[in-house]
Amino acid sequence: METLGVVAGTGWASGLNLYLVTLLLGIAQRVGWGDVPEVLGRTDVMVVAGILFVLEFAVDKVPYADNVWDSIHTVVRPLGAAALGAVLVGDADSIGTALGALVAGALALDAHAAKATTRLAVNTSPEPVSNLSLSLAEDITVAGLVALAIANPVIALVVVVALVAAATTLVVWLWRGLRRGVRRVRQRLAERRARTDR
Repeated sequence: METLGVVAGTGWASGLNLYLVTLLLGIAQRVGWGDVPEVLGRTDVMVVAGILFVLEFAVDKVPYADNVWDSIHTVVRPLGAAALGAVLVGDADSIGTALGALVAGALALDAHAAKATTRLAVNTSPEPVSNLSLSLAEDITVAGLVALAIANPVIALVVVVALVAAATTLVVWLWRGLRRGVRRVRQRLAERRARTDR
């Protein structure tokens, strides 16, 4: 149950920021906080994760650049989370490792879908404050969820279940709103065309 909590917490958080999760797990391994596999505390892994986190931290604060970054990471985040899940499960049998990878990857995809959809909606706002605030809130959520997954995996599992429900509801709600908006725009364009054809 504890391993599942760690995999779920870090998996969902990876959907928001894979590189921060990897870096935080490396730091936890280095300071001896929790049972984190040694490979995540390797210097090369931490340096690459750190560089990519800084890059994502900067890009994530820029409207529309974050959308491009998110579209690229639609594949990267779930696959990276799956790899982390497999590493975190560790010496379990191959079914356990595969299950850890599957759970982490699926949860990362859920979080990523919520992030990318929310960012599309927020970027329609002309002011930059909402985008910046949302990005910082995501980073804080990632740090908090990773810390909770390491400190209390069972509670982290409960939190992830609630986050999955909230994220899925948010994505469905935003997509419905987007479809309604697109229909309205098409209707207005059709009305304009009809007026100009007269």
